[in-house]
Amino acid sequence: MNKYLIRLDDACPQMDHTKWGQMEQILDKFGIKPLVGVIPNNEDPMTCIDAEDPEFWYHVKEWEHKGWKIALHGYNHVCTTETGGMNPVHKRSEFAGLSYDAQCKKIQDGYSILKKNGIKTEWFFAPSHTFDKNTLKALKKCSPIKNISDMIATKPYLSHGFTFVPCQMGRLRDMPISGYWCACYHPNVMTKEEFVLLEKFLAAHKDEFSSFDELPPASAKDIKDRILGFAYYTLRRIKG
Repeated sequence: MNKYLIRLDDACPQMDHTKWGQMEQILDKFGIKPLVGVIPNNEDPMTCIDAEDPEFWYHVKEWEHKGWKIALHGYNHVCTTETGGMNPVHKRSEFAGLSYDAQCKKIQDGYSILKKNGIKTEWFFAPSHTFDKNTLKALKKCSPIKNISDMIATKPYLSHGFTFVPCQMGRLRDMPISGYWCACYHPNVMTKEEFVLLEKFLAAHKDEFSSFDELPPASAKDIKDRILGFAYYTLRRIKG
């Protein structure tokens, strides 16, 4: 049996408000409750699309009130290192490769911004999906984060004192293996065709979606998921 999840990246005051509004309308139509990554102090020019919205944090609270999960999505969304850390899907990172103290400050400052605006979350995911063991240590020390969206597996699992909810793909598709499958969307850069394809998939699979409140209890990663992760990272390394 498959269950699907949706994650939305790069919510910030300067996001593309039209595209995010379109995404919200589609998800509301089908009752989908995603995980939304909010950049606390956005300094990434690539995500500065519209004029800063003075009502942004009000909208974040609205998402939360209707059951969407909010995640701390880094601090400023600026990658300064060329390493993938524990999840090397890219060779760039805001976190991986930085010292523990530097990462702790980013997480502490980012979480403080969310908290100041009325958002208290236990979710985190890093820009470019990349982080390292110092990130995990900093999250434990400087925040109440318990859940991380990323890594490769077929279902949530426990590791390093966190629940990892894997994020395996960049768009929804039929999966041949039973599991919990999370698609990571970036509304800021989505095309009209991508919105159409998303809506078609939701219409065809509307009874197969889960919210992030409906996940099964996590346990240690089993042998099947260990093999899947090894195969995935090996293939990416070969492809360069």
